[in-house]
Amino acid sequence: MTSKSQIEVENKLISIVQQDDQDYISLTDMVRDEEGSDHIRNWMRNRNTVEFIGLWETLNNPNFKHVEFDTFRKQSGLNSFNLTPKKWIEATNAIGIIAKSGRYGGTYAHKDLAFEFGSWISPMFKLLLIKEYQRLKEIESNQYNLEWNVKRILTKTNYQIHTDAVQDCILPKKNYDKNKEWLVYAEEADLLNVALFKCTAKDWREANPDKAKK
Repeated sequence: MTSKSQIEVENKLISIVQQDDQDYISLTDMVRDEEGSDHIRNWMRNRNTVEFIGLWETLNNPNFKHVEFDTFRKQSGLNSFNLTPKKWIEATNAIGIIAKSGRYGGTYAHKDLAFEFGSWISPMFKLLLIKEYQRLKEIESNQYNLEWNVKRILTKTNYQIHTDAVQDCILPKKNYDKNKEWLVYAEEADLLNVALFKCTAKDWREANPDKAKK
């Protein structure tokens, strides 16, 4: 888990972490000071929940164990049925729910499942959770675009300085192929791109085709 952030819903600070470039929201924080882990287990033993998280895994997890899932689905609804995050993960190889100890510890769920858990708490809580999550994503997107634009301006500003330096200090004064001069400039430009953007111009265009056209 990396890049922890937080949102606030009904005076509760709720952690969000990333795993495999996906956002996972802390279910533990969502029910802190209420019923805690019991609340999460009660949600997971519900038949509708088992079917929902099982369907999510079917759509998103190629390594999901459907036989074990079918066993849980048949047992759900019985008074004797009990399901914990750890039991679910170990039995079905699930990826939508994560149980962690230590730093960022607790039970986390992919945002799709966390929103469903929010419904279990209350419809209002779910709506507020979605609203605050969307607000966080808008802030992060604006920050990314601002950082990208600043770096782009900085690159343009330094371009003339960089090309002058190449001409004065790197290109040989004589006895070189003028037709291959562009290769030297391209190599030096890529050094600047790697320093600012952590990738070459070619790599960046392939990763950002929408921005490359602008």
